[in-house]
Amino acid sequence: MNILVLNVGSSSIKAAIVHSETGLRSFSVEVERVPTQPVALFSDGAQIEFPEIGHEAVLRALMPFLRSKIRDLGVRGIGHRVAHGGSRFDQPVQLSPELVLDLEELNDLAPIHNPLIMQGVRIGMEYFPDLPHVAVFDTSFHHTLPKRAYTYALPKWLREKYHIRRYGFHGTSHEYVVELAASHLDRDIRELRIISCHLGSGCSVTAIEYGRSVETSMGMTPLEGLAMSTRSGDIDPGLFYYLTKKGNFSAEELNDLLNLESGLKGLSGHSDMRDIIEQSEAGDEDSRLALQVFTHRVLKYIGAYSAAMGGVDAIIFTGGIGENSSVVRYRVTQKLHYLGAILEEDANNDIQLTDSKPVAKFSSNNSRVQLLAVKTDEQLAIARKAKAVVEGKDTVNPIPRIPIAISARHVHLQQETVEALFGKGHQLNIHKWLSQPGQFAAQETVTLVGPKNKLENVRILGPCRDHDQVEISRTDEFFIGIDAPIRESGKIENSPGIKLIGPKGEVLLPEGVICAWRHIHMNPSDAATFGVEDRDVVDVAVINGTERDLVFGNVLIRVSEDYILEMHIDTDEGNAAEIESGNTTGALMATKSKGVLQKRRIMSPVFK
Repeated sequence: MNILVLNVGSSSIKAAIVHSETGLRSFSVEVERVPTQPVALFSDGAQIEFPEIGHEAVLRALMPFLRSKIRDLGVRGIGHRVAHGGSRFDQPVQLSPELVLDLEELNDLAPIHNPLIMQGVRIGMEYFPDLPHVAVFDTSFHHTLPKRAYTYALPKWLREKYHIRRYGFHGTSHEYVVELAASHLDRDIRELRIISCHLGSGCSVTAIEYGRSVETSMGMTPLEGLAMSTRSGDIDPGLFYYLTKKGNFSAEELNDLLNLESGLKGLSGHSDMRDIIEQSEAGDEDSRLALQVFTHRVLKYIGAYSAAMGGVDAIIFTGGIGENSSVVRYRVTQKLHYLGAILEEDANNDIQLTDSKPVAKFSSNNSRVQLLAVKTDEQLAIARKAKAVVEGKDTVNPIPRIPIAISARHVHLQQETVEALFGKGHQLNIHKWLSQPGQFAAQETVTLVGPKNKLENVRILGPCRDHDQVEISRTDEFFIGIDAPIRESGKIENSPGIKLIGPKGEVLLPEGVICAWRHIHMNPSDAATFGVEDRDVVDVAVINGTERDLVFGNVLIRVSEDYILEMHIDTDEGNAAEIESGNTTGALMATKSKGVLQKRRIMSPVFK
């Protein structure tokens, strides 16, 4: 399917007709220096003069060219890159006049980008009213950030009133390159911990744990984080008060200073890394300092994010600088031996990424952590997401009921651990059978002892497994004083440990305490009915006729011949939705495969 991808930037406008499957560009145009002296480069050699400057004038001048290409090339939809989707828009959406108004309310969150982007949306919808227009958000990929990562240490009333939180950006690029990297490594992305460094005019680092963004350097706006082309990145917030008092700066002047006159430009007078490296080699001290500050910030974030994930399997460099600057890659990675990331200098110097070879490894063969340069393609990513929305917008299918079960805190144990707690040769006794075939709640219970408190009479579930695992709720975490990660069952690496007490002994587990990732068990026929695959992630809206209707995001699909259809949530989640035994409800499930909204379907779960 051919999709017109429209990307309106602060000083440029890019448009391309992209085939969503092959990535082939049948037409493209890029206009640079839009606010001052616009110059257009057409892929077909066309020429245009702009009688007026500015985004609206340039966009309107381009529309006749785009109209003829849309007609000739059979374009089926238009994908718009939108910088900020706020807390509401966590998936691509087909735009309507009402949604455009909603998005324009977010303009203050990305003041340099969103107003111009929305101007492009309005003009596009005016000229092409019969085509579906799809907004693809830079922030969507980061909606999986845990609360601890997206919450600023500000008063709750202030955060809620003004929607202050970390949103993150470059999500379309980060999502695209980690999938390419996982494919190159021949690994399932949901088994990898990856740090993605998008280094270009704008820069951000994202920690991606098992396919989900769990930390990212940009914040409520694209200003936070790394030093960038003209943006300051991280600074002391006290600087605002200081400059207001000492320099009599207005809010607008400070905004321009930090977004347009700082970063590499402020440090060296040059905003292009190629110029900075050239001047550094010629002896310019300001350029040398700019290069040092830039690479130091990237290195610092890599260290922080490897700690946050408890390790890292691959580190990706992408974006204009990340893909093309061997100097920057070298300066960042030369000190990463402590992580097990060992640079191969010749491979780094020889990297030449192409469409046919978009991934290159530059770590040594004995490096535990893979170092990769990956060619990003945000236009293709946007085209694919837009296609999914265009094709799925009218999908309505009858769906069977899904039972929902609430799992209280429990433990899974190895046989040797059972014997250590209950005596040599002890076998678990069945208290009652559970809904999943072969699974049972045992008569035996243990006491969990944390740093602060203990939980008594915690049920063991059988049969025994090949590893020990303790599943508790968020409320339990705070009570016993343990910070457990949200994990799929079995993914216990780098999770905290805990002491177990039984009637015949004690066992100190070195790891294994998790907060279970809410999930739906399905057998293959159920998965075919719902149009999902094993380990897809879906959203489920629970509508139970009370004032506590809510949407459970990031629900994991688990498919096996041994499963029967059932959704599992913990006690906190059940209480949040006021789920009670015997209730029946309707729910809306939006399936997401690799982050792309594909289908919307009505379900009727049964609670028990």
